[in-house]
Amino acid sequence: TPYLIPLCHPLLITDVRVNIRIAGKNRIIIESEIACVGQTGPDVEAINAVALAGVTIYDMCKAADKGMVIGEIKLLEKQGGKSGHWIA
Repeated sequence: TPYLIPLCHPLLITDVRVNIRIAGKNRIIIESEIACVGQTGPDVEAINAVALAGVTIYDMCKAADKGMVIGEIKLLEKQGGKSGHWIA
């Protein structure tokens, strides 16, 4: 993430999970969970993982449908950092 986003500092990531599931005929849901050591939460890393997984799926499926849309990407929960525990 720090190589892609200006001023984003590197984190000591300890766990990454990306879950992809089919939700109907024309919908895929991508969720990520990231854990790290330190005083900040890896929210930007989790959002980046979802976005990159969406672009990867688009690249793999574009021959079938170039009109695919990568839609809503949002943070659902964050722990750590100054804001503490946050849930959407």
